[in-house]
Amino acid sequence: MLVSAKEMLVKAKQGKYAVGQFNINNLEWTKAILQTAQELKSPVILGVSEGAGKYMCGYTTVVGMVKGMINELGITVPVALHLDHGSYEAAKKCIEAGFSSVMFDGSHYSIEENIEKTKELVELTDKLGLSLEAEVGAIGGEEDGVIGGGEVADPNECKMIADLGVSMLAAGIGNIHGKYPENWGGLNFDVLDDIQKLTGDMPLVLHGGTGIPADMIKRAISLGVSKINVNTECQLSFTAATRKYFEEGKDLQGKGFDPRKVLAPGVEAIKATVKEKMELFGSIGKA
Repeated sequence: MLVSAKEMLVKAKQGKYAVGQFNINNLEWTKAILQTAQELKSPVILGVSEGAGKYMCGYTTVVGMVKGMINELGITVPVALHLDHGSYEAAKKCIEAGFSSVMFDGSHYSIEENIEKTKELVELTDKLGLSLEAEVGAIGGEEDGVIGGGEVADPNECKMIADLGVSMLAAGIGNIHGKYPENWGGLNFDVLDDIQKLTGDMPLVLHGGTGIPADMIKRAISLGVSKINVNTECQLSFTAATRKYFEEGKDLQGKGFDPRKVLAPGVEAIKATVKEKMELFGSIGKA
């Protein structure tokens, strides 16, 4: 059964740890993440970007696959299925399809329009018992053509959005999607501290979790970050393991061409990455 991310994140904030959101791209990805969460007794959030949703044949296909897997694999830890960086339209579609959590990224709108659209989605998600993530201050990186320092949110705007009743808030504090450039200036902890002071118990979300040094991750958690998004790192480890399989000529040995054999080392690599992140975030044994 899918659950809202709200309860797991409130617990994480109180317990000073973070729950990982791991983005899924296909069956292998989903299975690897769910099995690792179960093995480590950690709550988990499966993130689906609009692009990945399209690639996996639409949101209803994703819901069917995830629910089926939870059932067949006997997953008992809390699992939220979450739309990542969703538009207003995509958020509504995912709610209809059966997602248990959605993110509405209104950071590119004016603060007034971001508030107006977020408010509507708060009413809708509250009614259905789903969790809603909002964003203030666009996050840097290749996703929106910004490279360098990453954008930083205005703490007062964060408070305005938090006060609407969202479940969690993503605020730009210099974080970036994808690989971090060499000239990256690090996370802005002063801004994070100001946001935390104004938003109180609201679980905060750190996007672009790949490549942020462990000590910075730990400090961010101590300042109220309760959800950390990881995507690129799983992709890198999956690809490296798959490349090695071919470089070692394993696809030419026996039935090494079987796609299940081809993808197996990549799946193990995803599991290892997810485990490493859950250890760092402190969510192991918290389910």
